[in-house]
Amino acid sequence: MPTSTFSVRMDEQLKTELDDLCAQFGMNTSTAINLFARAVVRERRIPFEITAAPSDAGLRAFQSLRRQAKSNGLQGMSLAEINAEITKTRNRRGK
Repeated sequence: MPTSTFSVRMDEQLKTELDDLCAQFGMNTSTAINLFARAVVRERRIPFEITAAPSDAGLRAFQSLRRQAKSNGLQGMSLAEINAEITKTRNRRGK
């Protein structure tokens, strides 16, 4: 099977640590990256969880939207009702 070369920019210290760790595993970094690529293709997902904690600003914005919805009597709306309101607003703007 033909191979191709692929270049990745990475912090130099991170590359050094990755090279050292891969050597401890008995492989080089290229082999480790190939293992990662095969796992992604096989599983059709990143083979580990990637998460981010919500920022304080994002959380405050969400809480503000919830308060607004409650004060406007919109808190208990179903998804169908929300979509109907969006459609109605878009139609008014289009006129």
